[in-house]
Amino acid sequence: MQHRLGRAPRLCGRDVASAYHGRVNSSDNVDALLYLSFGGPEGHEEVRPFLENVTRGRNVPPERLDEVAEHYHHFGGVSPINRLNREIMSSLEGELAERGLNLPVYFGNRNWHPMVEDTVERMAADGVRRALVFATSAWGGYSGCRQYHEDIARARSVVGEQRAPELVKLRQFYDHPLFVAANADAVTRAYAALPEDVRAQARLVFTAHSVPLSAEERSGADGRPHWYSRQVQEAARLIAEAVGVTGYDLVWQSRSGPPSVPWLEPDICDHLEQLLARGVPAVVTSPVGFVSDHLEVVWDLDNEAAEKAAELGLGFARADTAGTDPRYARMIAELVSEHIEDQRVRKLSPLVTAGCGVNGELCVPQGCC
Repeated sequence: MQHRLGRAPRLCGRDVASAYHGRVNSSDNVDALLYLSFGGPEGHEEVRPFLENVTRGRNVPPERLDEVAEHYHHFGGVSPINRLNREIMSSLEGELAERGLNLPVYFGNRNWHPMVEDTVERMAADGVRRALVFATSAWGGYSGCRQYHEDIARARSVVGEQRAPELVKLRQFYDHPLFVAANADAVTRAYAALPEDVRAQARLVFTAHSVPLSAEERSGADGRPHWYSRQVQEAARLIAEAVGVTGYDLVWQSRSGPPSVPWLEPDICDHLEQLLARGVPAVVTSPVGFVSDHLEVVWDLDNEAAEKAAELGLGFARADTAGTDPRYARMIAELVSEHIEDQRVRKLSPLVTAGCGVNGELCVPQGCC
């Protein structure tokens, strides 16, 4: 069974063998693709306003913002995320064209320019009436999925419900074969970058953004708690299996907020000390939780974790993020084709497929993660 864009999809394929909800009948029903991301500053003067946008309503102390701002200033006030997203979008346009899907790709961000509200306004002015939305997060959970639904709803509200295009968010993709393959090959290259004398004993360590336990314990799309960490665990398992590694760890990074609030642990730097105590000589880190090298990868891993490893005398290699691989853009085009061309859902895990929604409506309105 197929559904036009105007009919809100629920769970995007509770059983992959069944019909995938959220498709449209033909490419004539879709005018564009909105590439929706987190955003990042592109100059010193943009750092503090960007961080204020990110933390709005969270009562983050000014001194904490000053501390994080210094991380950005270390790189000239520029996060690589916008540049990388533009490069991915350029590749994506070619992938879509090869499939005969000549859709313009618009770029909008949650926290910095181009802001999604401005982008949706431009889409309306350009005459776009229906568009698919690719959000640059593979995961469920509040910040990984639900907040992107909120971004879509907010942007349409600002533009006006009558003028704004209908927007359908594409599904989560942590277990897509192309995403897994891109990460697996990156891990293989990272192993090869280590000295030969420690390569065979190196421990594979996956990292993802930590979240508060209060958020992690909410029910997920399948009605069970720990939805986010279960998805990350599944992606790590699939990647390790593809590489041929049986022993690996999943740890967390980039936590924020007061120490009194419990978050997912252990932290990557604490874990490096534990590995040293176990006699591990080297580490390969795979930032599976991140699709491109924004600041929390290049600072928390390439600086803090790498410096910690050097201090401990551990060999250290960091795998590339998936967004640098051509298969990432190909995956996005395939997600578009799932809707437009009735292509089958390709996924490698047994977890339910979720994350779709029309105009900000959640895939599980009652009990969304």
